[in-house]
Amino acid sequence: MAKKQNTKKEKRILRYLDMPLLFVTVLLFVIGLVMVFSASNVTAYMSYAVSPYNYFVKQGIFLVIGVILFFVMIRFNTKVYGMFSWLLLIGIIASLVVLLVYGQATNQAVSWFDFGPFSFQPSEFGKVIIIVWMARFYEMNQEKLDRYTVSLFPVGVAVAMAILIIIQPDLGTAIIFSVIVFFLFFSSPITKEIKAKVFLGCSAFLVILLLIITTSGKTVLLERQLSRFDYRNPCSKLLSTGSQVCNGYIAINNGGLTGVGLGNSTQKYLYLPEPYTDFIFAIIVEEMGSLFGILILLLYMFVLFRILMVGRRSYTNRGAMMCYGIAIYIFCHIAVNLLGLFGLMPLTGVPLPFMSYGGSFTICLVASLTIVQRVSIENKMRDSLKKSR
Repeated sequence: MAKKQNTKKEKRILRYLDMPLLFVTVLLFVIGLVMVFSASNVTAYMSYAVSPYNYFVKQGIFLVIGVILFFVMIRFNTKVYGMFSWLLLIGIIASLVVLLVYGQATNQAVSWFDFGPFSFQPSEFGKVIIIVWMARFYEMNQEKLDRYTVSLFPVGVAVAMAILIIIQPDLGTAIIFSVIVFFLFFSSPITKEIKAKVFLGCSAFLVILLLIITTSGKTVLLERQLSRFDYRNPCSKLLSTGSQVCNGYIAINNGGLTGVGLGNSTQKYLYLPEPYTDFIFAIIVEEMGSLFGILILLLYMFVLFRILMVGRRSYTNRGAMMCYGIAIYIFCHIAVNLLGLFGLMPLTGVPLPFMSYGGSFTICLVASLTIVQRVSIENKMRDSLKKSR
């Protein structure tokens, strides 16, 4: 009897999902899984001497974990997410500290815990956890947000986390993390006076920091990070810093409007390092064409629009802040990845949502979209309750 009641309850909850958003996100994940296989099979076999299906299978496992996580998370109210966010936040901060002390460098950065065939990136989970934690914190302390100590406490925590991420060093993740916190702070119900003073303070700090750096001739960046700022005219530096971006251009040019056909990319034959991660969009356009690439961009815009609409309809600041934060999270990844690919900004090694291979990012993306769907459920349940009165 209890089982039947639970099943009925789950069905009732699931009918309140944002179905257009669900359909498009599932479609994007499926496209991404296919393209991970197409982009990775050559590198897997020729560079790592593993099965051509290696990354395809792993990405499939990540998506299955994501589906299980979806059905677990969707049953709980967003208040519960907030309650657990404190514990998860402490866990992530502890993980970042432990990583710096005991972690081993991968791709010249200490960002991952390696567990055999899989790895765990705490900073990626930190992006989603900080969104939920800040939304819950500002909701719980709404009556005290005229005090600087309360209003700025989450910013102080976020700054400490950003410093730990920069030290790894992972500048791309730190920038996205900081942008998320910045937008969450200014979308919170904090008084306009505090927001204005914080904005002026941050602006003054950045100006002073830039002046110190430019006048002293010193930099906080490593040599390999500085080399990324030499990103203009990449094909004139084909044998050095421009190699990856220039080969990305060649892939896009090869694709034309309709592409060379699924699986027929030439640039994935070791011209692009790990083409199934940061440069997967170049392979998508090469194989499927620019028209298909434009379709992917339109689907991204639709996803962001639906998330913002769910946030706008939320009855709570908590739900609205979560949705806005997640929209910024996804948008930053899309913008930073594609701007780097097109040579409009330095490469930062940021994955492309739904398309790039990666366990931590895939699971975090599913978790963040589940949060949005849970906000949608709470909105619609509230609407239906109002109608029944």
